[in-house]
Amino acid sequence: LWLLQGLSPRPSFGGFGVKKSASDFRRRADAIVEFVDEAEPLGDKHLSWAYEYGIIRLYREFEAMMLAALVGAINNDTQTVSARTAIAFPKHLTDEVCEFLITGNGYFNVRGRAGLIDTLGDYVPETHYLVAAVKNNRYKDTLEQLCALRNLAAHNSSASKTRAKKAVGQVRMSEAGSWLKKQRRLLNIVDGLKQLADEIEVGAPY
Repeated sequence: LWLLQGLSPRPSFGGFGVKKSASDFRRRADAIVEFVDEAEPLGDKHLSWAYEYGIIRLYREFEAMMLAALVGAINNDTQTVSARTAIAFPKHLTDEVCEFLITGNGYFNVRGRAGLIDTLGDYVPETHYLVAAVKNNRYKDTLEQLCALRNLAAHNSSASKTRAKKAVGQVRMSEAGSWLKKQRRLLNIVDGLKQLADEIEVGAPY
């Protein structure tokens, strides 16, 4: 349990300001790096497990940031979502209503980079700063590796292993954790996502 200190039970960004969501994500990503660093004294198997938890947690925090950013983007300019959905929304909506527009009775799910771009495109135009940031080829490998390795860590199926090997460009891979703990691989994914968060923060009006 001592390893989990500093990580709250669920991601919470305390509102849907886009800039705050990006800065909070960076802080939470740093906490994940601190968590796996503190796991170094553990045995090899348990260290691999810690890295698998790390990629699952990182995916979850990224998902929460993107939902918060999209809610904030809609709330900042409801005319964009009106144009995309052909429904005339009022000028001001609550955060809860904006979130319901996105998730309905379900939940927000990042289904890979292409899936995230499609989801964003349902609510904001292609020229929007959120779409531009996610579509930036600089983050393509980072996003594809995040999703593929998270799925491998969560499911460990043959299909998820095939996709993970394709995402990282390797022929052989046993488990997500054993791959991520070597050569700063998890840290490289964290760094890429923090740079993406930086770009979103710069583009956001608030």
